[in-house]
Formats: sequence, structure tokens, C-alpha cells
Amino acid sequence: MPNGYNGRILRVDLTRGTTGVEAPDEALYRRYLGGGGLGAYYLLKEVPRGADPLGPDNRLIFMTSPLNGLPLSGVNRFSAVAKSPLTGGYGEAEAGGFWGPELKMAGFDGIIIQGTASSPVYLYVHDGEAELRDATAYWGQLADSVQHGLEEELGDQRIRVLQTGIAGENGVRYAAIVNQQKHFNGRAGLGAVMGAKKLKAIVCRGRKAVEPADPDGFKAVLRWFRAAYDRDADPRHLLGTAGIVRSLDAGGMLPTRNFRDGSFEQAAAISGEALRDTILVNRGTCHGCAVACKREVEVPEYGVRAEHGGPEYETIAAHGSLLGVGDLKQLAGANLKCNQYVLDSISTGVVIGFAMECYEKGILSRDDLGFDLPYGSQEGALRLIDLIARREGIGDLLADGVKVAAAKLGQGAESFALHVKGQELPMHEPRGKRSLALAYATSATGADHMEAPHDPFFQSLDAHGTSALSALGLIEPVEMLDTGPKKVKVYYYAQLVWGLYDTIGMCDFVGEPINVLTVDKLTDAVRAVTGWPVSLFELIKVSERANNMKRAFNVREGFTMADDTLPDRLFEPLENGALQGTALDRADFARMLELYYEMAGWDKQTGAPTPAKLAELDLDWFQAELADVG
Repeated sequence: MPNGYNGRILRVDLTRGTTGVEAPDEALYRRYLGGGGLGAYYLLKEVPRGADPLGPDNRLIFMTSPLNGLPLSGVNRFSAVAKSPLTGGYGEAEAGGFWGPELKMAGFDGIIIQGTASSPVYLYVHDGEAELRDATAYWGQLADSVQHGLEEELGDQRIRVLQTGIAGENGVRYAAIVNQQKHFNGRAGLGAVMGAKKLKAIVCRGRKAVEPADPDGFKAVLRWFRAAYDRDADPRHLLGTAGIVRSLDAGGMLPTRNFRDGSFEQAAAISGEALRDTILVNRGTCHGCAVACKREVEVPEYGVRAEHGGPEYETIAAHGSLLGVGDLKQLAGANLKCNQYVLDSISTGVVIGFAMECYEKGILSRDDLGFDLPYGSQEGALRLIDLIARREGIGDLLADGVKVAAAKLGQGAESFALHVKGQELPMHEPRGKRSLALAYATSATGADHMEAPHDPFFQSLDAHGTSALSALGLIEPVEMLDTGPKKVKVYYYAQLVWGLYDTIGMCDFVGEPINVLTVDKLTDAVRAVTGWPVSLFELIKVSERANNMKRAFNVREGFTMADDTLPDRLFEPLENGALQGTALDRADFARMLELYYEMAGWDKQTGAPTPAKLAELDLDWFQAELADVG
């Protein structure tokens, strides 16, 4: 077995109450690597077509990578994978923090969970062993109470707790999973899968060191990073992800009032600079990471303490500008509620924005809601989070997401239900960053801003070979609003890089083009840790293989090219800001999508990867599953 792996996958059958261990062969690890790649492989193999996402046949899979547990900045992320209850298709979400490295140090590369427990349980994984324990006392408890309760029960303050929350217990279809109260596997509703299985938490504790095959080679990468990275000049460290609020607003790309506007009059009040100067108490971090981009804030009037973390950009925009709310302390309170209930803050904000527009247009009334809900209603926004998490009143409807809610409400609500494949839009504007049209439309999980770097980075490509991603031959700048073949190509290549990050466990805020760790040095790290003579070409093919497995899963579940579409609103002109009057063009988008399909090797009728593409990627074993598609 290569270094970087334990060679052990933990199997848990909740119906039978059993645990076991399997040992994958080396070829499986090298072909799928880890993270979302290895998770997608097991999901394709084991979840039958048409399985209920909240039923016992669904798998809930957690996968680390060969680099997890090592002291290189950024390599702390792990993937959660399942069939999504939000979209009915492939579901995946990554998280940083400390849980993934702790699972590796506890002696396992991943966990595959099936079945449904008869009563709440938690899984305790420690030093090569695993056991199921009663979690009845933690069912219905907020996330901080569960964290502290398990620390007290096990007598260990250093355990790493991964948990679903009250939202997941209640089957909110965008419920999340969180470790250490603030590091989220946020998207795709995987917390609802965990809740349906009555698995409250997975607690990890390990002491096994991760050793590189080539210690000197790995140390060389560490030395290079320490020399290349300047934390004092890094805006991620200084301002966190909210550091982009003001620049997006100036560019007319800050989602405001349910994506009608591109600029928010109170943007400065909810910016990273405002957060730094008011409520910030500490810059938190993940395992082994020097960037320390996490925010830890305190707002006593909302019960927010540093242990709860602080709002990221996505939360600030989804609960701030999108809703017309400009009070930073209230946004910290909204973030706390999402953290304690363990909700995806993106989907939650978009659902509330949808409800606000329904209220504005008379589709929802005060009688329906129990209170008034105009844009800017701070109290109403906070009350809705409680109702959604507990599925009470109007929250029961909204807990299924905007796609389902709009279909039930009718009266034209579908035209401002902002989702792709059922997953709500993140807080980035495709009318200004055109590659996001492809990212949102073609992502296997539904609308996802983490498919590839965004268009501003593509403007800085150059022929000198010194710009980010030049190792992939991307050496010509492409403008933000370009929708031609060069934009499709640069997006396709860049998507493969970020897909690689999801199989390696690398944070996008440490790797290029956002930060300094180059794909060449990342390849060196994988080579040094595993001992495999891998090339960048091989690693990029691992990413492409993963993307095609995710696509194949969706096609098998009935998705077609028709599902790779965008909300009507994005084809409507922005009503204010620097891009006022700008809209996506449907014909341009259709041409981009067709060209992307041709580059990817996907059939434009069925949406499936072609037999040739499957064969090229060693995925021909799945061809029979797609034979009757279309």
C-alpha cells in the first residue's frame, strides 16, 4: 500500500448495527485518488437507480485524500458524497477544519454508511477501531450542545465531531453537515441524509502519523510554500472571504434583492473591512494551514461566541445584500442560527429571498407567513430560519427548497425561484462572470460556484508562462464578458484543476489561481507522499474521471441536457449597479453549452459521456448502466 493511505475503508451498516473494514487495492486508490473521486466511484457502484435519497439504500460516504493529515497548508479537506435529497441526483460537499485529518490519523481513509438505525446513534472512530453508541440524548439538540456533550461524555476535549443538526433530523432538504461547529459540508442536503439514517454524529480521535514515502521531497514542497507565501499580504488572511464584498459591489456583481440588482447601497457596512473593524476577535484556521482565512466573531446581543466561527462571504451575501439587510451583527446572528441548526446558509438565504419576493408580489401574505416580510426585514429573516429548521408553519413548505416551493405556490413564482436542478444559486453573478453560466448549468450537484476559478482570473493569463494555470497551456487572457470558444476552453481546463483539488483535499484558497500553491508543486507533493511517479497529466485525468462519474450518475437518474439550464432571472437585465441593463443571452448560452459538451465528450441527446470517453477514462465498466438511457 502506498504511503498517504491507511489501506482501510470503514463500512457501517446502521440497520444491522455493525461495522467492518475493507482493504481496497492500490490500483483503485491510484485511479480514483480520494475525496470526491473515490466517493463517486462507490456511489455509482452501490446505490441502485431510483433509490430514495432518504432511504436505507442510499450511501453516505466520507472520503479523505493521500495528503490529509500532513502539515502542508490547504490539504485538510474531505468530501461527503450521497444521492442528494435536494436534487435527486449526485450530491457532494467538501469541508475543511480538522475532522478529515483526524479520520486519517484514526486509521481509516474513508467511511461508507448504509441502512437506517432504529434509534439515534453516533459513530465513535478511534485509533483503528469503530463502534456505534446511543445518541438519544443528543437528538434535537443544537450543534454547540452536541459538541460539548460528546466532549464531556468521552472525557476528551480533542475529539473531532462531525454532526447533522435539527434541520437534518427534520429532513430539511438543504440541511448540512458540520465539524467543530463551523466547518461545513454545506451543499446538496447531505445533512438530511445523515438525519434520515438517524446518525447524529461521527466522532474521530487518532494518533497515527501520516508519513510521506519521500520525506525530503515533501519537505522541499513545504520549504517552497513557506518562501512563496506572504501571509501579511494575503487578503484571505487579512479580510477572509468577505473581502470581496466591496469589489463585487463596485463591479455590479453583488447579488442583491434576489438577483434583481447588482449593487447594494449598504455593501460597505457588511464588507470584510467592516467585519475586521467591528466584531472580529480572531482569525481561525484549519489543520496545518497558514492562511487562517476563517473568521471568529463575538456579538453578545445575538449570543454569538468565537467558538461558533463567523460569517463567510456566501452567508453575508445570501443573508445580507440578497435580502436587503445591511446590519453586520444581525448577519452574524443569522450565521449562528444556520450553524446551530446545521443548515446550508446559501440555500437558506436564497429560500428567504424567494419568500420575500413572493411577499412583495402578493403570492405569500402576512396570513401565510405570520408576519410581514419585505426586503430588509431583519426580524422576519431570522424568524424564517427557525421555522425552516423546525419545519413549522410556512417553514415546512420552504424546507423543500425553492424549486418545490415555487411549484406548489404557482402564480408565476417559478420565474424567480433561483436554482439549477433544484439547488439554489450561490452568491456569484453569471451576468458579470460568464463562465459561471457553465459552472451553474453543468455541475452535477446543481448550481455550484466552486466548479472552477472565476472569470477575473482568466483576464490575467499571459504568454510569459508566469500566470496561474499556465502549466495547462492557458496563456491567453480572456475577458469577463466573453462567451466564445476561448472562454469555454479556459473554463473546461480550469474546472479540471478544481476538480483535482476535490480529490486531493486541497483548498481553493491555497491553490492557484487564488493563491500561490501551483499545480506543479501539488503534483510534487502527491509524488513525494505516495511514492507513485505521477504526472500532472495523470492527476488531471483523475479529475476528469471523477467529473464523468458524477455526470453518469445523474444521467442514470434521468437527467438530460435539458436540465443543464439556468433560472429565467439571469436572462433578465440587472436593474442597478455598474452592469445595469446587462443580461445573459440565451443563444450565447446555448452555444457555450454545446461547445462544452463537445469538449467534455458528452452526447448532446442523452447527456451521457460517450462510450469513447468512458473507455478513455477506464469507466467502460459503467457503460451497461447507460445503455438504455434515451
